[in-house]
Amino acid sequence: MSLTIAACSLLSLHLSAAALAASHGRRRTPDPGRELPFVCLLRPVCGQDRFDRETLGSSFGLDWPDYEIVFCAAREEDAAVPLVRELIRLHPGARARLLIGEERITANPKLNNLAKGWSGTSARMIAIADANLMLPRDYLRQLAAEWRPGVALVSSPPAGGRAEGIWGALEAGFLNGLQGRWQLAAARVGLGFAQGKTMFLDRALLDERGGLAALGTELAEDVAATRLVRAAGGKVRLVPRPFTQPIGHRRLRDVWARQLRWSRIRRQGFPGLFALEPLLSPVLPLLMLVLSAPLLALPFLALWYGGEAALCRAMGWPHGRRDLAAWVLRDVMLPVLWAATFARSGFEWRGTAMAPATDGPAA
Repeated sequence: MSLTIAACSLLSLHLSAAALAASHGRRRTPDPGRELPFVCLLRPVCGQDRFDRETLGSSFGLDWPDYEIVFCAAREEDAAVPLVRELIRLHPGARARLLIGEERITANPKLNNLAKGWSGTSARMIAIADANLMLPRDYLRQLAAEWRPGVALVSSPPAGGRAEGIWGALEAGFLNGLQGRWQLAAARVGLGFAQGKTMFLDRALLDERGGLAALGTELAEDVAATRLVRAAGGKVRLVPRPFTQPIGHRRLRDVWARQLRWSRIRRQGFPGLFALEPLLSPVLPLLMLVLSAPLLALPFLALWYGGEAALCRAMGWPHGRRDLAAWVLRDVMLPVLWAATFARSGFEWRGTAMAPATDGPAA
């Protein structure tokens, strides 16, 4: 009986998180009387992706009265540089520029790439958006709508879209029904945390605490940003509907490597929450039911995945038969992925070995 109660409790938690995430998804608009400040949109580029023309192109023509776009590349020979230059040329009316070079302020190559843009703009409000994020026309307005007294950072997890094949659907399943669901649910109850895919902040907060380099104290800048904001007494808010990251084709080994990297970041940044992650998969509660009340196993699975399907439908995320198969595969992988995280603490990202500061350089 105790195993049955535990399994049902985990199911209730799973469904509650889905409901909280869906309820977070109500769009808001900025106060019409609020002054809209000059904003710098920082977009780091490194290498070229299939959707870069669309995602980087979405930087132009945003519905905001006064903003500049600063693309940052570490090297002149980077494959994305010709495309960025072409996009700037195709939008002569835009206030856009490309900065090239790398200032080694941290062990994080993304921050090193962004440093020149951070120091080279006069804007106080800065929006950092990864190159593979699709920006809707009201991107800056959605971020600004969440800015209010007590808020020090506005962020958003990515929503996986345009997935191709089962491995693309698997990637989208990790981003949407798992990571997106729990991040939105946490924000709904006032425990919002940042995601490096997009961050909107007042630079004064960071500059008072060491500038952009202050985000290099953790394996990932979003973990550092969350801790910094909370230490300063501020809050992290999320936009209601996550911005889309086009997925396309994926290989299983690439999905595994990416999820393992993020898992190690969570283990280092939020160890208490990470210890509970195996409970996010239905594997353990399903095993409990098989041992205690096997007739409840199928209804349990129907409710578990029915809740995720309802959330994805409400948020406009993929939720077809292929996606259901991907969710099951994801949930079987989760306990294995969690265990594999402990094999080492560091990882390699875009050719750079990264490890927690206490561990020294990654092997």
